[in-house]
Amino acid sequence: MQEMLKKVITDVLTTLYEPFWFALLSAMLLIIAYMYCYEPDGAGKGFKPMMLAWFEKFKKDAHFRELFFWFLFTVMILFKTLLNRNMWMNPLSDVMGGWTLTDAKGKVSAEPVENVIMLIPWTWLLIVLKHRKNAVKRPVLYAIAAGFLFSLTIETLQLMLRLGTFQLSDICYNTLGGMIGGVMFWIIRLIRKQ
Repeated sequence: MQEMLKKVITDVLTTLYEPFWFALLSAMLLIIAYMYCYEPDGAGKGFKPMMLAWFEKFKKDAHFRELFFWFLFTVMILFKTLLNRNMWMNPLSDVMGGWTLTDAKGKVSAEPVENVIMLIPWTWLLIVLKHRKNAVKRPVLYAIAAGFLFSLTIETLQLMLRLGTFQLSDICYNTLGGMIGGVMFWIIRLIRKQ
């Protein structure tokens, strides 16, 4: 158990560290594009006014901050699952694998735990973004559907692009993580109402 916990913590921290600067830069560029699509005040006046406008908006607008962090998590997930992968000759070689906490060689594998953890903040932030517009009536069901569709999309892209292996366990564990994110949102909302 201690070895598994150590492996999970090491893998999660490595997963956060490796793509962090790439994800941060990508999220900044995405949020700047969003800012100038929806609020083009000051567009085209240069780098310094753009950054000042970005910091002002980030400081004052909670929705803008939530969207930035959702972009950050999305890019980090895509980096881990698609962008930083080697090509596989047969992406269907292990469709039913990944269900246990050990790999094919008997070593401890933190992959199932990581697949659950990966979508918790992503779905929670997605529901927070949608909830501001009162678009989510049932957050847990929405989180399950969003987690399932996002995971299915990633696994299908892995299959089509031959990046990693298509695994049903990844879809199930990611969907479970999405559900946990939805339950967390629901519990926090109940606490805030009281």
